[in-house]
Amino acid sequence: MTKRILHILAILSAFFSSVCHASESTEEGTVFRAIVENGDTVMVAGLPTLYVFPPLEFKNEKQEKFYWRTVRDVKRTLPWAKLIGSMLRDLHSQMEGMSDKEKKAFMKQKEDEIYKQYEPMLKKLTLRQGKMLITLVDRECDMTGYEIVKELRGGFRAFFWQGFAKILGADLKSGFDETKEEHQIVNRIILLVESGQL
Repeated sequence: MTKRILHILAILSAFFSSVCHASESTEEGTVFRAIVENGDTVMVAGLPTLYVFPPLEFKNEKQEKFYWRTVRDVKRTLPWAKLIGSMLRDLHSQMEGMSDKEKKAFMKQKEDEIYKQYEPMLKKLTLRQGKMLITLVDRECDMTGYEIVKELRGGFRAFFWQGFAKILGADLKSGFDETKEEHQIVNRIILLVESGQL
């Protein structure tokens, strides 16, 4: 019963927050978006998506700690994965129509710029978070880290970085697999984080 009340309160809260976003304050007062349907004026307000999942049941404390560590890792790496996805789309559009030689020079310049700008911050990620980032990049870009490096910098570079990742216990070829239970939990966490529910 208590859970049902909480869900109702969450829905009402989402509704009232969307009403505030659907309105606009002016000198004369507040203006709400509306449509006229069959002579009636109906207020229009979009509701944000609210995800409701069955509650997680942890078998032991270790499993619960793993879940909350995963939540922390997703929250820390999801913005990076989105940034990488956005940068990759920009790079593809910028390289359209370039010759292979021009692409190579362009990517060398971009690699140096990106490395200088983001390397100090990415160094702060733990190994677990680095592995999570590899997974989330595949989810965001629909390409593994290995495929991205190979496409943008060539097979030798991809081979080198894959070997380096393997030494550290990671795998650039690992991707996001929705059939894996662990990745289903990661996907659930992402949806909850993106909707502001977690």
